[in-house]
Amino acid sequence: MRRAFPTPFIALLTLAFVIGIQNVRGQNPPASPQTPAQTQTPTQPQPRSPGGDVGSGAGDIGKGTAKGTGAAAEGVGKGAGDLVTLHPVDAAGNVGKGAAVTGKDVGVGAGKGTGKIAKGTGRGIGKIFHHGHHDDTTPPPSNP
Repeated sequence: MRRAFPTPFIALLTLAFVIGIQNVRGQNPPASPQTPAQTQTPTQPQPRSPGGDVGSGAGDIGKGTAKGTGAAAEGVGKGAGDLVTLHPVDAAGNVGKGAAVTGKDVGVGAGKGTGKIAKGTGRGIGKIFHHGHHDDTTPPPSNP
């Protein structure tokens, strides 16, 4: 019998997953008990990196597509049910509604995702060309 994934491949993936989990767990500092007298100032959240923007954009595209696929399936399912129960007008309406919602969901996801990908790509390219120029803190020369 032929298997889709050979056993050594599955073992290698499992090992890589376990090592990855260990690395993530090792990055978290141990929790220390805090007394009420110790107050921490709230830190500003770090802005998302260009790669994070691109990844988030790809996720938004995927979410929109998945949501649209679900709407299409729901519309087709309701339409098929109406067609079986001899309600062809309702069936066409449900399929049409599913298609409209699918188009909206896919369009919104693609729009949001493409915007984030473009933003992340632009920021990534900007970092390449503007690296170190904004950190110049030397005072201008003074002429006596």
